[in-house]
Amino acid sequence: MTSGWLLLVIPGLIWGASFLFIAQGLRALEPNAITFLRIAIGFLTLSCFPAARKRVDKADWPAVAWLGLLWFAFPLSMFPFAEQRVSSALTGMVNGANPLFATVVASLIARKAPSTGVAVGLAIGIGGTVLMGWPALNEGRSSTEGVLMIMAAMISYGVALSIARSLQQKYGAMPVIWRAQAVGLLLTAPLGIPALTTVKWLPVPLASVVALGMFGTAIANVLMASAAGRFGAAKASGTTFLIPVVSLILGVAILDEKVVPLSLVGGGVCLAGAWLMKRASSH
Repeated sequence: MTSGWLLLVIPGLIWGASFLFIAQGLRALEPNAITFLRIAIGFLTLSCFPAARKRVDKADWPAVAWLGLLWFAFPLSMFPFAEQRVSSALTGMVNGANPLFATVVASLIARKAPSTGVAVGLAIGIGGTVLMGWPALNEGRSSTEGVLMIMAAMISYGVALSIARSLQQKYGAMPVIWRAQAVGLLLTAPLGIPALTTVKWLPVPLASVVALGMFGTAIANVLMASAAGRFGAAKASGTTFLIPVVSLILGVAILDEKVVPLSLVGGGVCLAGAWLMKRASSH
């Protein structure tokens, strides 16, 4: 019981802090360099564990490759660029909509409409997401692009969670994540390696990227994949309930970011909708 609870809680705490790490990292590195380095560090971290090298059938490699694109290369590329346009607090808050996207994607893949209770929660959550992002949309083209990048990453995560479930159930989380990170590393290398030539050697930003790779890209993702296999994609995405809270607290307290009241209200509405979905799906 305790281990299951931790599987759902720890990734949310780590990912909530990850947006602070990205914001700090942007002081020393370009967005593409951050994405490449965090995946590289995550891959090297998991390489230290023999369990990561457990054999995966060749027939499942296409699914692993898709996971490398949809869980790592694409969404992790979106966040640094988004945080150049909107605050880390808002980025983390919009990530609270992850259960909504996971549920929509799971329903489309299964070709089955969600139950009435889940549909109500979904509608409420989508309304909250719109409220969160609305102030940024009114701030100009750059902020609008930032919000759209986060949304694109959320859709990508929704698909990735559904793929990860079957793979994790068959092989365990670590071998799947490790190989998917290898794919993500190859996909981000063409833009990431050249971007490393502009690195500023500042200790705090670089330490933040190391923490981002070790914890946000390695440890949290293994725990999340384990949760997806054990509880299902929709329930596992519930760990993201913590992301808005943690990112908001850290963004305001450490980076002195400002969050408008409408975004805060939207965050609360979004979390309420996600909670209703989770409650309805458990009955």
